[in-house]
Amino acid sequence: MIRIDLPLADEIIETLRAGQQVLFHGRLLTARDAAHKRLVDAVTAGERLPVDLRGQVIYYVGPSPAPPGRAVGAAGPTTAGRMDPYTPALLAQGLKGTIGKGRRSPEVVAALLRYRAVYFVTYGGAGALLGKTIKAARVLAYADLGPEAVHEFVVEDFPAIVANDIYGGDVFRREG
Repeated sequence: MIRIDLPLADEIIETLRAGQQVLFHGRLLTARDAAHKRLVDAVTAGERLPVDLRGQVIYYVGPSPAPPGRAVGAAGPTTAGRMDPYTPALLAQGLKGTIGKGRRSPEVVAALLRYRAVYFVTYGGAGALLGKTIKAARVLAYADLGPEAVHEFVVEDFPAIVANDIYGGDVFRREG
C-alpha cells in the first residue's frame, strides 16, 4: 500500500504502476457530469476556472447528506466513462488524476499518457465506508448542482487502485 499526500506531485506519478494499491491523504476535489460540462465550457470560452486544477485529483462522486458528526454520508464512485468527453480538456489544464469506477475510453487513456496523469479506481458499493475516510467537505464551485457540485474533501486513508499509469499500464486490459 502506497501512501500519497495530495496534491499529486509528478515525482509520485512517475513511481505509480497499474495494479498498485494506494491510500490518499489531503485535499481531493470532486465533480460529476454537470460540473465537468461547466468546467469544459469555461475552458472553451477562455474563462478562468473556479478552481485551480494543476496537480489536483478529481473524485467522481456525488456524496449523500452528512449524518450527525460526519463530513458527508455515503460517497461511492461514479462510472468514470460518463466523464470521458470532458477529461482530456481538464487534463490539459493540469489535472493529474481522476478516481472513479470502470474503464476509460481509448481517447482518455491516450490523454493520460500525453499529459502524464493517472486514473485510479475505488470500491463501488462501498460508499458508506469510503465516506468515513472524508474528514471535511466544502463546496468550491457550482453550488446549485447540489451533490454534483465541485467539492473539496479532506481525506485520510482513502483507498484506491492505480488503473491507468503514465507508462500505458491498464488493469482492464487482458494480457495473453
